[in-house]
Formats: sequence, structure tokens, C-alpha cells
Amino acid sequence: MAIEEVRPVEEPAIVIRNMDKWYGNYHVLRDVSLSVQPRERIVICGPSGSGKSTLIRCVNHLEEHQKGEIIVNGVTLNESLKNIDTIRRDVGMVFQHFNLFPHLSVLENCALPQILSRGMPRKVAEERGMQFLERVRIPEQACKFPGQLSGGQQQRVAIARALCMTPKVMLFDEPTSALDPEMVKEVLDTMVSLAEEGMTMIVVTHEMGFARRVADRVVFMDQGSIVESNVPDVFFGAPANERTRNFLRQIVH
Repeated sequence: MAIEEVRPVEEPAIVIRNMDKWYGNYHVLRDVSLSVQPRERIVICGPSGSGKSTLIRCVNHLEEHQKGEIIVNGVTLNESLKNIDTIRRDVGMVFQHFNLFPHLSVLENCALPQILSRGMPRKVAEERGMQFLERVRIPEQACKFPGQLSGGQQQRVAIARALCMTPKVMLFDEPTSALDPEMVKEVLDTMVSLAEEGMTMIVVTHEMGFARRVADRVVFMDQGSIVESNVPDVFFGAPANERTRNFLRQIVH
């Protein structure tokens, strides 16, 4: 009789349970729960002001939640500075507006976080920086300053900078919304490549073509709550919630 191999069950990369957040009297996140498995790609969409960006900013403590629980790779996010630092080491983030240092070269932008956060020797940090600039296909821009690059190139530098820290999870906060249309594809292609390599990703975006191609699940948020979560075929083909259907109609038209 054949004995079936029992594979260990992996713990989720991210667990969010019953999370609430307020800005003063404004209840921006309402009882949000979400679990993300290792190597899973989640796309979060929804109208402006629905809490999408705030949700992912809470994951690495750029925003502080007031109720509920966030666990990243088994570490609970709380007021412990050690826990916050551990989580931030595991979580890379790419922002809408790049957040590059304008007075540093592209290579220095990639090397400096490694030197300051990891105590890495400059030579090693720069070698890693070049490795990931090659990874995002712009090694020839290493000596330029961010202001000399296109928006799409700057965003790819931001992705390379995040990858230099060897994150286990990547968060993308509307990474193409500040780009001209002709620059969007080069950034999305880089993100598709990361997804194909198995990177755990949460992406806040309105790029529904990217969601169809890459996402394991698409999450729709409205008024601070998760309204719907499903695989792309079901999410786009037969959404269960009327608010989701209205949103998709607006996106299409």
C-alpha cells in the first residue's frame, strides 16, 4: 500500500483579523480580515477613499491600527520596536510617488538602505544594488540621479531598492497611478516577472488587466470594508456583490 507524502502546512505570510482604524472620528477601516499565503498574489481594488492604501500601510506600521490583530510571518505587529523592525525587514514597499532621494545616484538609492538598516559594507551593498538594477533591466542608469530618469524608470529603481532588502513580502501602493500611460507597461512587466518568480505580493491598483493576469485573488474594498474576495475568473465574470458590479461597470466604461 502506497504511503502518501504528508506535506507540512505553511503558516500564512500575513494574517489580518478584525482590524479597525480611525483618523479622529473618521472610521477608515472597519473590521477588516484578510489572510495571505506564501507566494500568493493579492490585488486590492475599489473606489478612492475605500481604505485600500491605509490597509497595506498598516501591515508594516506606516499607519497604526487601533483594534484587531496583524501577524506577518508569525510575528505579531504591536508596540514592540523589535517586532516592528522584524516585520519591516521582511516587508518591502513600493509607493505611488517613488520616494527616491533626489540628491543620491540610482545606485546610492539602492545601497544606502542596506548600509543603514543591515550594516552591510558599501561595496557589498553596491554589488547587490547593481544585481537588482539588472533584475529590473536598468543597470545602465546606475550613475544617474532620479531626476534624470523617466517616471517608469524611477519606479523600477524603487522596486530594485526594495528587493535589495530581500523581502519575503512586497506591498505595492498604486505603483502606476503617477505614471504616463506609455510608462505603465514597463513597471507592470517588472511586477509580473516578480509574481512569476513566486514573490508574495499585495498590490493596490486599478490596473484590472494586471489583476486578471497575475492575481490569485482580487479583493474589492468599499467604505473601509472588504466587500468581496475571489479568484479573478469569478470576480470579473460573476461578482456576487452589487457594489462590486457597479465598480466594475465604471472601470470598463
